[in-house]
Amino acid sequence: MARVVVDVMLKPEILDPQGKAVHGALPRLGFDGVVSVRQGKRFELQLDGAPTPERLEQVRELAGTLLSNPVIEDFAVHVEDDADDPTATPEPRA
Repeated sequence: MARVVVDVMLKPEILDPQGKAVHGALPRLGFDGVVSVRQGKRFELQLDGAPTPERLEQVRELAGTLLSNPVIEDFAVHVEDDADDPTATPEPRA
């Protein structure tokens, strides 16, 4: 089983009011030195079997048509190994 992650972010030229609001709140909360904040979305998809190039292309098509708005958002697709997730429990071995 493979975990594929799709990160969706507003394009750089699109205003991000939520990111601006978070950025404005940071100094009031004692967090200094943050230059800017951009808000985005993360989708995790569990796939049966290996993440073949064909399957990843299907995920890219899904991301471009359902998970993101291509007019105002960009997306990135990557495979995440369970070793990257400290909360992942190992699957039992036969």
